Amino acid sequence: MNPRPVRRLVPALLVLVWLAVGGGLGPFAGKLGEVATNDQAAFLPRSAESTRVLEVQERFRQGEAQPVIVVWTAGGRTVTDAQRAAATEALAALRGTPHVTGTPSPALPSDDKLALRGVVQLDPGLPGDELGDALDRVGAAVAVDGLRAQLAGPAATRADLAGAFAGIDGLLLAVALAAVLVILLAVYRSVLLPLVIILGAVFALGLACAVVYVLAGHDVVRVDGQVQGILFILVIGAATDYALLLTARFREELAAGRDRFAAGRVALRRSVEPILASAATVALGLLALLLSGLTNNRALGPVGAVGIACAALSALTFLPAVLVLLGRAALWPAKPKATGAGPAGAGAAGAGAAGTGTAVTGTAGTDAAGTGAGGAAVGVWGRVAGWVDRRPRRLWALTVLPLAALALFAPSLDARGVPLEETFVGGAPSVAAQETLGRHFPGGSGQPAVIVAPAERADAVAAAARRVEGVADAAPVSASGRPGDAPKVVDGRVLVEATLRDAPDGDAAQDTVARLRAAFDAGQGTLVGGYSAQRYDTTRTARHDTLLIVPVVLAIILLILVVLLRSLAMPVLLVATVALNFLATLGVSTLVFEHVLGFTGSDASVPLYGFVFLVALGVDYNIFLMSRVREETARHGAREGMLRGLVTTGGVITSAGVVLAATFAALVVIPLAFLVQIAFIVALGVLLDTLVVRSLLVPALVRDLGGRAWWPSRLGREAAAGRERPEKVAALARPGEKRRPGGD
Repeated sequence: MNPRPVRRLVPALLVLVWLAVGGGLGPFAGKLGEVATNDQAAFLPRSAESTRVLEVQERFRQGEAQPVIVVWTAGGRTVTDAQRAAATEALAALRGTPHVTGTPSPALPSDDKLALRGVVQLDPGLPGDELGDALDRVGAAVAVDGLRAQLAGPAATRADLAGAFAGIDGLLLAVALAAVLVILLAVYRSVLLPLVIILGAVFALGLACAVVYVLAGHDVVRVDGQVQGILFILVIGAATDYALLLTARFREELAAGRDRFAAGRVALRRSVEPILASAATVALGLLALLLSGLTNNRALGPVGAVGIACAALSALTFLPAVLVLLGRAALWPAKPKATGAGPAGAGAAGAGAAGTGTAVTGTAGTDAAGTGAGGAAVGVWGRVAGWVDRRPRRLWALTVLPLAALALFAPSLDARGVPLEETFVGGAPSVAAQETLGRHFPGGSGQPAVIVAPAERADAVAAAARRVEGVADAAPVSASGRPGDAPKVVDGRVLVEATLRDAPDGDAAQDTVARLRAAFDAGQGTLVGGYSAQRYDTTRTARHDTLLIVPVVLAIILLILVVLLRSLAMPVLLVATVALNFLATLGVSTLVFEHVLGFTGSDASVPLYGFVFLVALGVDYNIFLMSRVREETARHGAREGMLRGLVTTGGVITSAGVVLAATFAALVVIPLAFLVQIAFIVALGVLLDTLVVRSLLVPALVRDLGGRAWWPSRLGREAAAGRERPEKVAALARPGEKRRPGGD
C-alpha cells in the first residue's frame, strides 16, 4: 500500500470531524444566553446573612420580587395635590395587569414637595425581554400630565443589565475576531493561515459553548452575561495563542527543509508539552475559583476550564491536520527559507552581531515572528539577546525597580464595589432615575435594609433600627401593604424595612449595615439583609476569597512548572516575576481608574479575576519561552541556550501577547464598569508581561544565574560546572527521546 494516501487520511478525518463539530455545535455560541441569568441575587455568598434573609423573604412571597420604583418630578416646581392624586390612581390601575403582583403603593411626596415616589412589584424571574415589556407598560401607565416619570429600583437595573448584554454573542465575537484577524494578517503576511487559525478558534468556541450549554441546562454550572463574555474572549485568545506557538514550529521545520508531514509531526511533538502545560496552568487556576464563596466566581471556574480545554484540543488536532494537508500553501504568499547553516539549517540570529562575542543561531530559517520579512524580526530579537548577554544584572535591576515602584500603588485600589452611577459606562435610565430619587428622598428609598425578626419583637426591632446611625426610618411590613397596618407574620417572624439615609450602593450604606448587625443578635433570630447588605457580604466574601485562592493558584502553577522544567529554582523565579507583573499592573490600573477613567471604586472581585488571569496567562508565556530555553540549553549550554530561546520565541510570543491583549480589550464593547476594568487590567498586564517581563526581566535573570537557574536538575549541574557538551546533555530536554544530528 502506498503510504502517502495513508498519511493524508488521519489529517483529513480530523478536519472532517472538526467541520462537523463547527457546523453542528457552532450555533450554541448564540444559544448560551438562553441558559444565562443576570439576576444578581443568584450570585450572592452561599452562607452570608443577606442570603439567609432572602430565603426567609421567599416565605413572605417577596424572595425575588422585582420592585420598580416610580419617581415623578415637575421640573423643579412643587407637585400639586391633583398631580399626586393622578399618580396614585395610575399606580392603582396597574393592579392585576400582566406581571404585576400585589397592590402598588400610593404615590408619596418628598419632604421638599418637588417629587413623588411609588412602588410597583413585578413577578419574579421574568426573562429580560418580558421584563423590558413589563417596564414599558408600567412607564406608559404612570404617565401624569405635567410630571416626568422615571423608573428606578432592582427591576429597572436588571433590565438595563439585560440590555447591556443584549447581542453579546454577536457583537463581542465579531469585535474579538476582527481584532485577531487584523493582527494575524500583519504578523504572518499570509492570506490563508490567519483564516485557518481563526476557524480553529471558532470551532473551539462552538464546542465549549455546547458543553457549557448542556451543563447550565442541567444546573451543573451557572452562567451570566459576564461569564459568557469572558468565555468568548478566553477561548478565542487561548486558541489563537496556542496556534501561534505550533505554527511557528511548523514554519521552522519547513524552513529547515522538511516535507509537510515531517514538519507537522515534529512541530506537534515539540509543541504539545508547552501547550498542555499552559492549558493546565490556566484551567487549574480557574478551577481554583471553585473555592470561592461567590456563586459567579465558582461559575467562571468550570466554564473557563472547559473553554481552555476546547482551545487546546482544537490547537493540537484541527490546526496540525490543516497545516499538514496544506503544507507551504498555508503560508502563501510568504515562503519560509533557510538563512544559512546550522543544526536545523538555520542561520545566525544576530546576537553575535550585537557584540556578544557569541553567534546565537536560531533553529528556524525564518524570522521568529513568522512575518516572512526575511531576518528582520530575528535581527530585533538578536539585538535584545545582545543586551541581555552583555549586562544581564544591570538590565534586570533596571527592569525590577520601575515595576516595584508601580506595585506600591496596588494596595490603594478601592475594591468595595462600583457605585450604581458608575456601573454602566455611559449611563443608563435606571441610574438617572436613582439619582433623581436620591435628590428628593433618603438615599436608600426603594431599596431598604430588610430585618428579619421574631413577631413579638417587631416594634422593638423597628424602634432600635431607627436609633442606628444612618437609618432614616424603619417599620414592619404590613399584611395589607399599607404603612401602619398590622404586620405580616409568617412562621412566627416579621420583616422590618429600614430606609437608609445614604445611597444603597455606597460605602456609607455598607457601614450602616454593619452597625445594624451590631445592634441585633443574629443568634436570637434577627438577621439583616437587603441590597446594601448583599453588597456588604459580597465585598467581605471577595476579600476572603482572595486570601484563600491566591496561594492555591500560586501553588498549582509552581507545581506545574516544576514538573515541566524539572527544576525548583526556575519555577520560583518565574512565579515571582509574574506576581510582580500583576502587582505593577494593578498599581497602574489604580491610577488610571481614578485619574483617567473617573472610577471611584472597583468591583470586589476585580483583584481576584485580574490575578487569576494575569498570573495564569503570564506563566503561559514563560512556559513557551522556558520550554524552548530548556531545549536549547540541553544542546548548547545555559548561556547560549537562554539567548537562542529568546531569539527563536521572541516574535511569536510577543505576537501571542498582542493577540490576547486585543481579545480581552474587546470586552469594552459591553458597557459595564466591571468588564471594562477587567479588560484594562488583563490587556495592560499581558502587554507588560510579554514586552518587559518575558522579554527582558526573565532572560536577564536566567542569564545572570546561568546553570544555577536549573537547580537541582542534572541540566543545571552540567551547565553550572561548565560541562555543557551537547552530546552529553541533549537527552535531558526530553527524557527518552532519541535524537539524530541535524534534527529528527
